[in-house]
Amino acid sequence: MPRIGAARDAAEPSSTEQHARYDRILTAAARLAGDKELERVQMQDVAKAAGVAIGTLYRYFPSKTHLFVAVMVDQIDRMGLQLSRRPTAPASPSDAVYQALLQATRALVRTPLLANAMIRSASSSNAATIPDVAKIDQHFDRLLLAAAGISEPTVRDATVVRLVVALWFGLVQGALNGRTSIPEVESDLRVACDLLLVDLSVGRH
Repeated sequence: MPRIGAARDAAEPSSTEQHARYDRILTAAARLAGDKELERVQMQDVAKAAGVAIGTLYRYFPSKTHLFVAVMVDQIDRMGLQLSRRPTAPASPSDAVYQALLQATRALVRTPLLANAMIRSASSSNAATIPDVAKIDQHFDRLLLAAAGISEPTVRDATVVRLVVALWFGLVQGALNGRTSIPEVESDLRVACDLLLVDLSVGRH
């Protein structure tokens, strides 16, 4: 289990140079975790690969868990950008959510070591000590609602999307652990979206 460092606020990048440094750290961490298990990813190696001092790395990410929670937020945001450039919209909001989750599933299973690093870090985090973990749910829910074309979600919209996301995380973990095949994940996800998202708002941007 990744070690969670002492609770303290992580620094936030402010200048253009700091943002570039921050992004290099996330890219380096994702690349290293894609090649080896989380326990073997060393913060010193991440700093070296990103071209930053180890003190700089720890200023932004007090622990490895902080780091890979941030990597997951970044990966979600990158997927959101890809979805926003999709040329044609699916037939229905529920189908749009299904297609977005399908894309996310396929991306994760292509890099299983990185996927495990992100999911394990997120599942071991408490929002009180690692505030960025709350961004995972917020950004993912927002991504799916945007994919569905829902600009003003109702309470029910938000609830059912949250339920589908929770179910999806379980399905992905099952696939990564070898308990569930990818076709089974896709089939189960299709059923979940059809049942839970049938009454999603149809208002479009």
